[in-house]
Parts: sequence; C-alpha cells; structure tokens
Amino acid sequence: MGTFQAGADVLFILLGAIMVLAMHSGFAFLEVGTVREKNQVNALVKIIVDFAVSTIAYFFIGYAIAYGVDFYASANTLTEKNGYELVKFFFLLTFAAAIPAIISGGIAERSKFNPQLAASFIIVGFIYPFFEGVVWNGNFGFQDWLNNTFGAEFHDFAGSVVVHAMGGWLALGAVIILGHRKGRYGKNGEMFAHPPSNIPFLALGAWILTVGWFGFNVMSAQTVEGISGLVAVNSLMAMVGGILAALWFGKYDPGFVHNGPLAGLVAVCAGSDVMHPLGALMTGIIAGGLFVYTFTLAQNKWKIDDVLGVWPLHGLCGAWGGIAAGIFGLEALGGIGGVSFAAQLVGTLAGVLIATVGGFAVYGALKKLVGIRLDEEQEYAGADLSVHKISARPD
Repeated sequence: MGTFQAGADVLFILLGAIMVLAMHSGFAFLEVGTVREKNQVNALVKIIVDFAVSTIAYFFIGYAIAYGVDFYASANTLTEKNGYELVKFFFLLTFAAAIPAIISGGIAERSKFNPQLAASFIIVGFIYPFFEGVVWNGNFGFQDWLNNTFGAEFHDFAGSVVVHAMGGWLALGAVIILGHRKGRYGKNGEMFAHPPSNIPFLALGAWILTVGWFGFNVMSAQTVEGISGLVAVNSLMAMVGGILAALWFGKYDPGFVHNGPLAGLVAVCAGSDVMHPLGALMTGIIAGGLFVYTFTLAQNKWKIDDVLGVWPLHGLCGAWGGIAAGIFGLEALGGIGGVSFAAQLVGTLAGVLIATVGGFAVYGALKKLVGIRLDEEQEYAGADLSVHKISARPD
C-alpha cells in the first residue's frame, strides 16, 4: 500500500506539473495576441527560452535555497518513493518559471533579449525562492513570528502572493525602468493606442491559462490524500466572478473580458482551500473590477506602459488574494478558519516589498551594466526582425 500511495502521489503531482507547464503556452499566446504583429515571434521565443533558463536556475540554485534540497545524490537516492522529490521539483519549477513569463508581458516590445534572460536567472535562482522558502518552508522564522504574534501563519495555498504578486511587483520595476514604448505617449500627455494584433490568439492564451489553473490550484495539495474538491469549485467561482466583473466594468472590451478569469484565479489562489464558494465568488468579482480599474488608471493617468497589464493583474490582484484569504477564510464569513487578517496583511506586504525592491535592483543594475532596451531603430522595426531576423508571417 505504501508503494501504491507513493506512485499515486507521483502521478498526481506529475499531472499537475504538466498542466502548469501547459499554462506557459497560455502566457505565450496571451502575449502574442496582445503585442503588435512585429513582436509576435519575440513573444513566443522569450517564453520558451525563459522556461529553459528558469529550469537551470531553479535546479542548481533556487530549489536548494527554498527547501534545502539539492540533486547531487545518486540516481538510486533520487528515485526513493518513486521519485516523488523529483516530480515535486518539476511541479514547483513550473510555478517559479511563471515569474519571468509574467514579467515578459509587461516589458514586451522594447526589451533586449539576453539581459532579460539574465534577469530571469537571477530572479528564479535567488529572489523568488527566498520568499518561497520563507512562506512555504518556514525559513528564517517569519511564519513562526506571525503565528506567535497574530495567532496564525501567513496562508497562501497556491501562490496569490508567492507567485503572482511577486511576479507582478517585480515586473513593475522593470516596466518603469524600461520606460514606455516609442509613440505610446506624446510630449503633451496625449495617448496613442497600440491595439492588440490578434484577439483570437489573446483569447486562446487566456483559455489555456484558465484550464491549466485548475492544475495550478488543485494540485497544490501535492498529494492525493490532500486533494480537495473545495479548491476546484472555489477556483471555478472566482473565475466566473472575474469574467462577469470584467465584462461589466470593462464595457464588453474583449481584452478585459479574457483577462477577467485570470484576475479571479490569481486572487483565489491563496485562500482557495479555506473559503466558502460564495467568498470565492466575491473574491473574483472584486479582482475583476480591480484589474479593469487599475489597468485603465495605470495606462491612462500614470502613463505606466505595462503592455499586458501584469502589475494590475498579477501584482494587485495577487495582493488582494493574499488579503482576501484573511477575510473570506474566516469562519464568521463561512470559511474553514485557521487564518488571521493581520497575518495575511503582513505576509502580503512582505511579499510586495521584497518583489518591488528586487525588481528595481535587478533591472536597475542590468540597465547600468549592459542596457535592457532595444535602440529606437530596433524598436521601430520590431523585435522579430531586430532580434530573430524573421517575421511572424512571410508576407
């Protein structure tokens, strides 16, 4: 029975890893559909190469920082419990690699290729696993301090803050340091639209991410014994809430509508195992409205040229998710309990602080050392021709 249990756990978490790996194609097509046609090839290449770089960084450095586990033992040792530690690494790698995929959408159309790969290596190798280990492995006593102070640890079941808020706030620093795309804003404050190149590709990317998210959330249990149907239904309700809120507040705009489910799913990750489905629905509705409002505000008033809106979508909705777990996870609001609003607030702010400082530090240093932006002529021609010497279509 023990061997059967180990094999079942390996299969379970492997299926989760495959589903989240498939989400990276969703990141790719969401970016392909949003950027202008002259940058579509670059979007596809960035996502797949970023994943490869993230794998190397996380295998040799990041996983050891987060969990104190390395892979220098013999193959016989690594295959204990049917190789569970190996597939657990694979599963958590797909989470770690989501960070560069998130950032990619914010800095699209004007970032240099190789410096972004260097940033991905640093972030996945050092910054992300530092906070991951603090939250999910109890490193440095932060969770113990929260428990002693507020009566509960910081609860982030599937990464609203650990993954999404981290990615979004890291991206904010990169976007601000890069500056806006040429021709996006005029000298006197005028705005010039760079509309999405392909709504069907954008929608395809959103659908792939949405479907894969049920692996992202449900399989975060990491064992068959820990699986919960509550996580699945809460993910569903938050997804639906995000769609309807984005439809209403976004005035039927297809870009907002297809990012709506992602906003809801980002927000529900943290508390998906402790909320009542009605709480998850409210979490998704608020996230969908928050995304539309802050995306419009950032683009139109603050002139932050975040191409895919990754800071509002992942950064702000992820932070809302961390806090929402401390609201709708309470027994008084129908949740399972075991959470503290104060602990959720402090843990969320800690993640935001680490990511923001890390983003400005990494991209600021790379800008000074090697430069991170295409020159004006390269940007005008597009990253496809400037970097990859080929366009998305032969004509």
